[in-house]
Amino acid sequence: MALEALVAALPPYALDLGQNLASLLEETALTPQQLWGCLVASAHAVATPAVVQAVEAGAMAAGLSPEAMNAAKGAAAIMGQNNIYFRALTLLRNQEYRAMRARLRMRIVSNPAVDKNDFDLWCVSVSAIHGCPDCLDAHEGELRARGVDALPVQTALRIAAVVHGISRTMAGVAAEG
Repeated sequence: MALEALVAALPPYALDLGQNLASLLEETALTPQQLWGCLVASAHAVATPAVVQAVEAGAMAAGLSPEAMNAAKGAAAIMGQNNIYFRALTLLRNQEYRAMRARLRMRIVSNPAVDKNDFDLWCVSVSAIHGCPDCLDAHEGELRARGVDALPVQTALRIAAVVHGISRTMAGVAAEG
């Protein structure tokens, strides 16, 4: 399903989501790779098949390289793991766990095979979807330390919100069907 078909499939109560997606596709605060990587990573984070397929088709049509596509999927995968672990540490009252080494492999975070800013923006998107404050702070902090302004970070958060909203809506539509 192409992005246009995906937007057309949204029920009337979710038309704002389609308009927000259209607005994001015109966004200039991110490079095309950053934009499409955020879309791919966010779609994979929510994992609604119709949305994943439409976003990947759009990303390929927009020229997202296979390396960037894999790195965006890698951001969704690794943050799917890390967001659960580090969010749990935030929720636990017992702070002893914070002093323990995580003992989780996450090599892709330090060697993503794409520009580090791009990968960190994708991690911000996924971390917003999963609601991990530690991961959001860590990746936003890295971006800001490397001189990235607030607008690209906010745009990555907007992408996460819109893709999540569309994905949950389409999952509901599929359940009704």
